[in-house]
Amino acid sequence: MFKRIGRRKFVAMAVAGCLAFSMAFTGCTKEAETGTTAAANTESGAVTASAEGTTASAATESTTAAAASTESGTETAATESSTTASTESSTETASTGITMDNIRSYVVGIDEPVELKDGTKKPIINFDNAATTPSLTPVSEKVEEELKMYGSVGRGFSQKSDHSTDFVYQTRQKVISFVGADKEENEYTCVFVNNTTDGLNKLASALVKDKSDVILTTRIEHHSNDLSWRERGTVVYAEVDEQGRVKYEDIEKLLKENKVKIVSVTAASNVTGYVTDVHRVAKLAHQYGAMLVVDGAQIVAHRKFEMKGATPEEDVDFLVFSAHKMYSPYGGGAIVGKNELMLNTMPDVYGGGTVNIVADSRQEYKNPPESWEAGSPNYTSIVGLNKAIDILQEVGFDKIEEHEKVLNRRLIDGLKKFDNIIIYGDTENIDDRVGVVTFDFSDLNSYYLAVALKEYGGVATRRGSFCAHPYVWRLKGIPDDKVAEFENCEAAFTPGMIRISFGIYNTEEEVDQFLEVLPKAIEEANKELERLEKEDLLLKPIHPEY
Repeated sequence: MFKRIGRRKFVAMAVAGCLAFSMAFTGCTKEAETGTTAAANTESGAVTASAEGTTASAATESTTAAAASTESGTETAATESSTTASTESSTETASTGITMDNIRSYVVGIDEPVELKDGTKKPIINFDNAATTPSLTPVSEKVEEELKMYGSVGRGFSQKSDHSTDFVYQTRQKVISFVGADKEENEYTCVFVNNTTDGLNKLASALVKDKSDVILTTRIEHHSNDLSWRERGTVVYAEVDEQGRVKYEDIEKLLKENKVKIVSVTAASNVTGYVTDVHRVAKLAHQYGAMLVVDGAQIVAHRKFEMKGATPEEDVDFLVFSAHKMYSPYGGGAIVGKNELMLNTMPDVYGGGTVNIVADSRQEYKNPPESWEAGSPNYTSIVGLNKAIDILQEVGFDKIEEHEKVLNRRLIDGLKKFDNIIIYGDTENIDDRVGVVTFDFSDLNSYYLAVALKEYGGVATRRGSFCAHPYVWRLKGIPDDKVAEFENCEAAFTPGMIRISFGIYNTEEEVDQFLEVLPKAIEEANKELERLEKEDLLLKPIHPEY
């Protein structure tokens, strides 16, 4: 955390910093004497002197804060104390009174009517929460409140800058605690990113050094946890079983057969909702000398996630997730990673805020998290994430998990009553599924059904392959040699499914309303297909069986 310093100490620190800069550029190192380590914001003109007396990083925010707190002068102490106290007060977890019983009254736009095909209006039934989630009013209100005190993070000299800088620091600590990575001090750090896709690409660019590096992932993954590795290294894939679950024995087999550097798996599938036993995978990965990255996009709003396992071998090394999937649609997300694995590497994103010093022909970078966060941060996303964490923890993940199981069971049992229905994944043992159910019909185009659900029922769904094509092809039984034939298809005739994905605010009544409108939607979809065919406007699918 950046702290302001008195003028007298600033002079002493600048002298020490310049000496360290000179020593570092001539290749010299010298143990610093006790009490001479100085830290300052290098963007404002001061150079950081490390414990080794080199120009290595402004270190961690907590180290910077500790150095600043040793100042004997009083000219800035009162301001710092006041700012920190104010920020800590604004970031501490305060009860909002939100529960599973009243959550709907806090969902922004939940009663906003949309127009249906017949001209009537009604609020939508939003079953597309795996794609993104609506904001909650306390999140939106917190964002508006914090904007009043917004200033440049880590760089400016103002009360607002101090406040915003401290808020970002406090949110880092909250995120680390939220994912159970705070058991040992400074073991993990938190880097703010744009979203999960951005975070996975940053990790891939930092960790993969050569195309020969082997990355092990699975066929259940979202494209973000596949292509980010595929484009940089050599990827091997663990397969899924006939129900669509990851084969853990296949993961171990591939670890034995290959010199794997990184294992990267999803914590929960965005297609079937299956939850991966990441600690089991971590133990396997570490047994064979690999790091573990976890795509947490579909888990953080549904289940309590712990990066620390029962033993150190079961610890997760990196977790990536997005805020917009946890009721804070302001962008943003986080990488939480082990400090020791991040210290000597950084992603291929360079710029302001990442460096200690830049000379004509040399530059010295800071340590994580700063070295991983080029440019000014998205402050509103950090504020929203902070508040969203409070709300999810207050509602309680035990209650969220129980609620989703009830909705899953009610929906699956209702769908089973329809002729020619295909429900993907295990429909009996659903304990290892978050609130996601995918289906289609063997005798009906799912694209036109999704359109009809929107137009006649006001039901928001997702239709397609959900940015997880290889997984969807497997579930639908489409062989790989047929996939290329769909490349230039109209969207309506690209193979796909309909996905229902629940949020904490969805209800059993909404499930019942969906099941009631589904026959009407099926009827209208068939009518539309008949009309298009009659008018010779219907493009025929290449493989109607899919």
